[in-house]
Amino acid sequence: MNDLLSVLKSKNIIVPDNIAQLLNECKSYTVFNTTEELAEASTNGKENAEFEVEYDVPGKGPYVEAIVQRVKNGISANYTEAYMRRRDPETMVIADDKPTDKKRFTDKYGYPFSNLQDETFEWLKGQDLAVFFYFAGRVNIGSLGIAIAPANAAFFALGLSMLQEMVAVDELKDNAELKSVIFVAPVFRHTHFNGKQVVVHNRTESIHELYSYNLYPGPSAKKGLYGVMLTQAEKEDWIIAHCSAVQSVSPYDNITTFMHEGASGGGKSEMHQHIIRETDGRVLIGRNLINAEERFITIPRFCSFNAVADDMAFCHPSVQKKDGKLRIIDAENAWFVRVDSVKQYGDDPSLEKTTINPSSPLLFLNIETNPGATALIWEHIQDEPGKACPNPRVIIPRKSVPNVINRPAPVDIRSFGIRTPVCTKENPSYGIIGLFHVLPPALAWLWRLVAPRGHNNPSIVSSGGMQSEGVGSYWPFATGKRVIHANMLLKQIIDTPRTTFTLVPNQNIGVWQVGFKPQLLMREYLTRRGAAQLRTDQYQPARCPLLGYELNYLTLEGSKIPSRFLKVYNQQEVGTEGYDAGAEILKEFFRTELQKYLKSDLLHTGKRIIDACLSNASIDEYNDIVPMSFQYEYSFNKIEDYEQSSNNNGF
Repeated sequence: MNDLLSVLKSKNIIVPDNIAQLLNECKSYTVFNTTEELAEASTNGKENAEFEVEYDVPGKGPYVEAIVQRVKNGISANYTEAYMRRRDPETMVIADDKPTDKKRFTDKYGYPFSNLQDETFEWLKGQDLAVFFYFAGRVNIGSLGIAIAPANAAFFALGLSMLQEMVAVDELKDNAELKSVIFVAPVFRHTHFNGKQVVVHNRTESIHELYSYNLYPGPSAKKGLYGVMLTQAEKEDWIIAHCSAVQSVSPYDNITTFMHEGASGGGKSEMHQHIIRETDGRVLIGRNLINAEERFITIPRFCSFNAVADDMAFCHPSVQKKDGKLRIIDAENAWFVRVDSVKQYGDDPSLEKTTINPSSPLLFLNIETNPGATALIWEHIQDEPGKACPNPRVIIPRKSVPNVINRPAPVDIRSFGIRTPVCTKENPSYGIIGLFHVLPPALAWLWRLVAPRGHNNPSIVSSGGMQSEGVGSYWPFATGKRVIHANMLLKQIIDTPRTTFTLVPNQNIGVWQVGFKPQLLMREYLTRRGAAQLRTDQYQPARCPLLGYELNYLTLEGSKIPSRFLKVYNQQEVGTEGYDAGAEILKEFFRTELQKYLKSDLLHTGKRIIDACLSNASIDEYNDIVPMSFQYEYSFNKIEDYEQSSNNNGF
């Protein structure tokens, strides 16, 4: 369709001048209307089983960015560089002069973005282009956008068209407004950015421009457009949570909705996983890395669950009710699922079934495949001989997920996940978090401000150690001001007192290797019991106040969880000495990260909470600022009522 501009004009859809000029002057462009068309184009035609995405890089010659293969269950793409298989957390830069706490292009690179912008358009004009429309968001929450990419990068366009709902030209409504555009120009990472992933946000008065100078969809098609939506939400004073969510149903028909937040690698995708039994039917809790001891639990019957969201959810005003519970609805059209924990056949039967025989073509990234064969999610490509890529992915449309929830879901348990390293008295670390902890609302807010990225992160390029992913754990993708989001999160937490907060580790508890079992066992237990119904003798203030309440005991279907998994200082390899040293590491991390939020525009209650933390507050002091719902009875549902009842003299 080479008369696209005429069609848009007939529909009274205004196209920015730079886009119109590009389409008028480019070598050629093809408009795509379905993901199936993009899947066919990914290998340069259905007749081709394999295709190399190659560009002529000035000063470097021909360079292959990715090798794309047609497989029985979709399209498989593998990058030629291990670096390109994970998201670089330093990807985002801001080109405009609107308010932001992020690095600006001019400050980082020493020249105005307009120079590179002109070069980008000149390069794109010399390419055969792929063009399509998408809706960034779901269920009428979000905005219309247009994607423009080199036609030979159709696999990238395919991923984008799956993650964001593709809109056929014939389905565009009259007078529709284009609110975002993504330009894809991968050659510039070599010529201008020393091979690094870079995504530039340029927020103009009429449209949010996104320039993707790489072909890994994580920082652009996925998180870049998350940033576009966050920009809209920031203007309108609501939140798009970085979370997964499931509706869990117990064997006794209790229904509990879990919303699991956290930095990349914090267990969001894993909240959708089933617990795998050992061959004898037991469930392995963990393995002691010092003496190889294993501990098991017996669970006769697991809860069933229905998926709500995988990585981001709208907390939009239109889906809220004034009953004290947060309500969410999925913000994505497809899920970007990490499958590093699926290492062999049988590790996740449900996901294996969904990906082996899908209802529509899937996109596999970092999966070792052969043309014409079936892509298997446990066959991870190797970054180097003997070292598997830690970030294998598959994009799965929501419509392919069994029993997915399509309506707003009220959140009962709002958990926060953190990857934790091994902790011993000889080598203390922040791996002192028990199976799960219950958090007062004030502490829950603090955890969402510091949002630790945690140990051995598989999703992003990282130097290791504990780093902050920033406010809401979505800060790497936001374009605006940090404190604005901190304020919105605090208001949201106070306004939803009937949603309970928990903290849950993954990978290690002290010296015990546990993987993602803590959050899965938490899901099993709290679906049956509910955090609001814990007995008062079942929990106590944690030895480290930042961890809220620790559990004294936990019994699941008649099987007791050993105390060493609930209170890490009960492990002889850790003791109080190792625990307290780890607590100091955690406290220092909080002290450092919270300084960023002590600004004049921080809400007064937020300042009180941060001051309390910096003064080593007790649990009772946090509860004095914002009470916990299962400890205190109160009837307010609005933040204004809270301010009046607590005599804070305003925020």
